[in-house]
Amino acid sequence: MSNPFDLTGRKALVTGGATGIGEGIALGLAAAGADVALTYRTHQPDEALAGIEAAGGKSAAVKADFTGMNQAAAEDVVTFASDALGGLDILVNNAGIIHREDSTEMAMGDWQRVLSVNLDSVWLLSQAAGKRMVAQGAGRIIIVSSVLGSQGGLRVPAYASSKHAVLGLTKALCNEWAPHGVNVNSIAPGYTATENTQALRDDPDRAKALLDRIPAGRFADPSEIAGAAVFLASDAATYCHGSTVTVDGGWLAR
Repeated sequence: MSNPFDLTGRKALVTGGATGIGEGIALGLAAAGADVALTYRTHQPDEALAGIEAAGGKSAAVKADFTGMNQAAAEDVVTFASDALGGLDILVNNAGIIHREDSTEMAMGDWQRVLSVNLDSVWLLSQAAGKRMVAQGAGRIIIVSSVLGSQGGLRVPAYASSKHAVLGLTKALCNEWAPHGVNVNSIAPGYTATENTQALRDDPDRAKALLDRIPAGRFADPSEIAGAAVFLASDAATYCHGSTVTVDGGWLAR
């Protein structure tokens, strides 16, 4: 019996793949056999690209800022990945930002910036990739949400709203594209050791409060989110449509 998790020959695009959860997912897909293109904004992608190639995959990277993205820019990113790898089978919408501030003080510009990156770009890239995948009769779109897609969090109203919204987008796209062989699913990571959680982890009181609630008793390593992405990208998940895989150390169970 062939390995249903084998991604050999698959072509993947991971946004924000040069660092954090995105890098973990990019390396996980490569380890499963995929060729991987990634986007980056400020973090240089050399280390991630080297890791992909060390796993035996073809790699490529393009610099992209998803703030204020339009349809043409999204199409350019998807076209880059497809041209560089020779096709596109998997899109992982991972790139995201967070803004922490009291809700009474948050400026509209900060709200819009978070929604632009975390929701608008996800929609536009999914649309651009989805057109190709529907036409070819197959494809996997994976959207990285968060446990805050189910909760409100503290001092992160724009982030929480965006992560709730992409779960709705996952279901909406699933309903349209599942009949065409395109699987659209989400991952909801818990608190992970990345730059987005650095401020929380550096605050002893806040870090303790978070760890006390996580049954696993620790923050996740980005590599631990990769398994869910490999699963959803693989033939093991052919009947997963509109699902959310939670990887949170038990956070939502507490």
